[in-house]
Amino acid sequence: MALISVAEALDHVLARATPLPPETVPLDAALHRVLAAELNALRTQPPADVSAMDGYAVRTADVAKVPARLRVIGEVAAGRPFTAKVGGEAARIFTGGVVPSGADTIVVQEITERAGDAVTVLKPVSKGRHIRRQGLDFRRRDSLFAAGHRLTARDLALIAGMNHPIVPVHRRPTVALFATGDELVPPGVEPGPGRIVYSNGFALAALARQEGAAVIDLGLVRDDFEETVVAIRNACASAADILVTTGGASVGDYDLVHNAFAAEGMDLSFWKVAMRPGRPLMHGWLGGMHVLGLPGNPVSSYVCAFLFLVPLIRRMSGRADLTMPTESAVLDADLPENDERVDCLLATLRLGVEGEIATAFPIQDSSMMAPLAQADCLIIREPYAPAAPAGSRCAIVKFER
Repeated sequence: MALISVAEALDHVLARATPLPPETVPLDAALHRVLAAELNALRTQPPADVSAMDGYAVRTADVAKVPARLRVIGEVAAGRPFTAKVGGEAARIFTGGVVPSGADTIVVQEITERAGDAVTVLKPVSKGRHIRRQGLDFRRRDSLFAAGHRLTARDLALIAGMNHPIVPVHRRPTVALFATGDELVPPGVEPGPGRIVYSNGFALAALARQEGAAVIDLGLVRDDFEETVVAIRNACASAADILVTTGGASVGDYDLVHNAFAAEGMDLSFWKVAMRPGRPLMHGWLGGMHVLGLPGNPVSSYVCAFLFLVPLIRRMSGRADLTMPTESAVLDADLPENDERVDCLLATLRLGVEGEIATAFPIQDSSMMAPLAQADCLIIREPYAPAAPAGSRCAIVKFER
């Protein structure tokens, strides 16, 4: 199968992906979930004119000339409205208290003197001062959230104020993971000769969870056709929406894994992408389950997941912002001309006079985990891009911090 472009590959990955069905969840379980429907306010906030300060509710006309001495006829606290009308008098009021009938301004207590049941206003105030008008924040039936919005902690406060105890959200995608390789051992085990400590799955699982997916870890699978088939069947039995594999077999890039998927009836959409790192990326569908076969090297695995798994999870979660935005930065050092593949270079960022400056790591080896952890972004170089001198602009995609 011929190499396809990164853009074509992403189109294939998203081609059959649709938002998962809606469900309702309690508000306290809705953080980072994606709304499945528009959300309208069920109430008006504030529900009435209320005081923004502690002080006295009065008529402006009664304090036009100061000092003005007024009789205090009652008290208004939050949640305890005052039923009498104010006219020629004052009502003691606290923050959040409903402004009583007749009053049209609030005199803060700092410019008053209280003596028994009378208060003296020492400075003039304007009409409407320190009053939060009914509906200042929002009104009943206002549309405050659109479908497809991913909820933040601040959003939850607003939704609670709108009087929604539960919210309609898309079901979270479930991602199943397994890695193949006779050489792999779990962290904490001393690797023998020719063995390495397994690391990819921890980054991939965290990335999937960060994007709102649930994760099923199917563990490590030896380079064995039958064991690989069993792992694939276990993923199908788990009802996962997405299956992510990493690594292939020592005989060649993804030969064994590809053959195992073919034996199980996978509908292959592509295998090998014109990008570096990540050329041996595989995608297909097994029944209703999306399959992403990622390379085994840590940088290749993560970059492919960042560019393809993240948009897939977001689409199935109901989000509209599927990919990280491409931004511009200034190159810190010369870069050579590029070949026929999209080049994704790990880089750090710092702030300079002309904006952010991107410094590519001098060694771009897909096995190196330290640069991957230290990187702030990818410098994206298009196929056949000419040599780029230091100080020129480049395209970057930032990793989320």
